[in-house]
Amino acid sequence: MTASHHARAGATAPSWRAGPPAPPDLDAPLKARILIVDDDERNAFAAVQALSELGHELVVARSGEEALKRLLAEEFALILLDLHMPGMDGYETAALVRSRKRTAHTPIVFLTAIFRDEAHIFQAYTVGAVDVVFKPIDPFILKAKVQVFTDLYLKTKEVERQSAYQQWLLDEHARVKAEKARTEKALRATEARQDVILKALPIVFHSRSIEPPFAPVFVSDSVEQITGFPPHRFTDEADFGSSRIHPDDLPLYIDRVAGAAKTGHYAAEFRWLCADGQYRVLQDQGVVAPSVDGEVREIYGVILDATDRRSLEEQLAQARKMEAVGQLTGGVAHDFNNLLTVVLGNIDMLATRKEEDDRRMRRIEAVRQAAERGRDLTGQLLAFSRRQHLTPITLDVNKLIREFAPLMRQAVGEAVTIELELGDAPLKTHVDPTQLETALLNLAVNARDAMPEGGRLTIATGREAGPTELGYVTIEVRDSGVGMDEDVRARVFEPFFTTKEVGKGSGLGLSQVYGFVSQSDGEVRLDTKPGEGTAFHLLLPATDERAEAPRRDARTASLVGGSEKILLVEDDATVLALTLDVLTGLGYQVTTATNAAEALEAIRSDVEIDLLFTDVVMPGGVSGLSLARSAREIRPGLRVLLTSGFVGEDRAIEGREFPLLDKPYEAAVLASTLRKLLDRPERKTRKRTPATAD
Repeated sequence: MTASHHARAGATAPSWRAGPPAPPDLDAPLKARILIVDDDERNAFAAVQALSELGHELVVARSGEEALKRLLAEEFALILLDLHMPGMDGYETAALVRSRKRTAHTPIVFLTAIFRDEAHIFQAYTVGAVDVVFKPIDPFILKAKVQVFTDLYLKTKEVERQSAYQQWLLDEHARVKAEKARTEKALRATEARQDVILKALPIVFHSRSIEPPFAPVFVSDSVEQITGFPPHRFTDEADFGSSRIHPDDLPLYIDRVAGAAKTGHYAAEFRWLCADGQYRVLQDQGVVAPSVDGEVREIYGVILDATDRRSLEEQLAQARKMEAVGQLTGGVAHDFNNLLTVVLGNIDMLATRKEEDDRRMRRIEAVRQAAERGRDLTGQLLAFSRRQHLTPITLDVNKLIREFAPLMRQAVGEAVTIELELGDAPLKTHVDPTQLETALLNLAVNARDAMPEGGRLTIATGREAGPTELGYVTIEVRDSGVGMDEDVRARVFEPFFTTKEVGKGSGLGLSQVYGFVSQSDGEVRLDTKPGEGTAFHLLLPATDERAEAPRRDARTASLVGGSEKILLVEDDATVLALTLDVLTGLGYQVTTATNAAEALEAIRSDVEIDLLFTDVVMPGGVSGLSLARSAREIRPGLRVLLTSGFVGEDRAIEGREFPLLDKPYEAAVLASTLRKLLDRPERKTRKRTPATAD
């Protein structure tokens, strides 16, 4: 170990860091130190030999000068001093020893072989000797005399040590008492500050039992500021706090607090009836304190008044909702105004001009196209709101993408390369194939627009874990385009939101994707960064059912009607008149009703009815679905066809209790649907009458 290491090891803490003084060690052995002063080495050796049995520390000095140096630095119980020494003799040395305060009372025993007369002995006692021993030294006598003085010295030291210990006890008691007083004073000041802070903060601190009914043990004073009730109401009445929780919130709150015994913590938000008769929203959070020495565990927690925060959140949500509604309304109005301009303009021209058949047919075709665009726009809006009517089947995603890829390649153009990363094994899901193809086409077109200079569009499929055992079938549509920043990413699924130039995008494509996937019980995930491209992940629930081939109805040139009797129920007069014309034009015999009451009256009568064709949404409190159920009870074999432009929240229709025809429908689709229902094997086939759409 180096000198520096020694220095560090032996260093003591600074005085400002030192603790209280240590008490005297009462168990430490006491030893006496004896100074033998003799210039004759033989005499000194003889003295050491005689006294070594006593077990004391023996120190030898060869002269008076050396003895004085020792006495300056060390304490001795006894000095054995030779009288006859060269230089400074024993008398002079003794006089100097006695003249110093530190050694004035140290016993001196003279040793002499020459000065034996009374005059010298008297002089020895005069300079401070307590005894004289003559040489040659008798070991027994010397040892006996030294024992007396050392015993006296040790007893004195023991008394001093006991006295020092008593003084230490007194000092320590005084120190502890003073420290306690300072600590109590600081504690009182801290408690006073804490009380002021706790009263000023809108936070309630509490502790409660971990066992039902979770009775409060402590509640801070600030509870009165929030609730209007003093703390003792909560601690004196175990169920006072829970009794004023809103009944709708109480079960969840009890469940959360009870769960803390297992989880170690809880958090709950609830409405609490305050003293002013108003409910305030309180947020309660707590943790379970660990058990110490078998003590019963408690819950420690805080309660915050979240009323203002909840109000601000609701206001913000309402403001965002109104902003979205405004954007949606503006987009719908813009697109429908364009469509209505085409429709009304061409109708005016048809009504005021006599034109040749070709021009008249072009105007009629323009009206048809505008109407079809309006129908598609409505369908996209319903898709976003997850209220569209889906026709799901079990299909192989890989097969559908392979068959649909040529159309996507045509849509994106030659500048974009489409790469398929599809597995050979079937990936089956239960969705509407037409809506899935529309979603893929929307994503492909969006990707094309994000790559103005061309690029690569990759479509990959796979599997991913999900809420069910089979998990998800995943479809990734990834481009190498410009990507999106956070602002665009946050709004990308909003209807009518678009970053494209005016006239180059409706802003409904991605909202259709989101709505379709959500309505199919799936998820849409988005990975994008500016300059790093975009990847949409469609997650659709996987199934192990047998895959079906998508049904694609071919458009027929002629309409096939029949002579069956149909009960038509429609509350809109113009739609009723148009549908009546179509049905009678197809050869059917039609009875009409404008509401459910009229329809039930006809059903209960003797009128022959082969099929009930009714709108779903009707006035009077009875929907078309309820009408159909009642009609089936009255006439169990009656065929039913529902129609609606908006099915709302009625999940029975989604469950295919009755077939549904979406509005607006074309005459060909209506004719085909009616024949499918009426031509069932269990029904008698009636004569069909060919007809055309005039």
